[in-house]
Amino acid sequence: MTLQERLNEDANAALRGHHQVRLSILRQVRSAVHNEEIARQKPLDDEGVLQVVSRIVRENRESIEMFQKGNRPDLVQKAEAELAVLMEYLPQQLPREEIARLARQVMQEVGAKGPTDRGKVMGRLMPQVRGKADGAQVNAVVTELLAAMA
Repeated sequence: MTLQERLNEDANAALRGHHQVRLSILRQVRSAVHNEEIARQKPLDDEGVLQVVSRIVRENRESIEMFQKGNRPDLVQKAEAELAVLMEYLPQQLPREEIARLARQVMQEVGAKGPTDRGKVMGRLMPQVRGKADGAQVNAVVTELLAAMA
């Protein structure tokens, strides 16, 4: 079963089960996938769908941060519930230690010497962890490791 088929089946189950938050976020994902297919003028494979889900997860995390700053606990709670649903469709997320191990490996491969080599490291590391780790977390780990080298 493809990821798109799973999204459709889960949305139908949420509709039958009257799970409004789940149905709402799954509709949002399906709509974003459909829009991406139109933009690319071809159907998305599972990797493309994962990219769309990852983008929505990132946007959702940014929303949670803004709602917390705006002192809106009601919206934070809703966004966190949506985030929990979205995380079901992403692969198991890498722990910080694994990201650091991969980052050290890439740093050695590219011969990174300090913070100025962050672009080289990120360019090689992100394709390896795409969908498995949050880009902001990867950036923080790489920045920290490169700063320790200087």
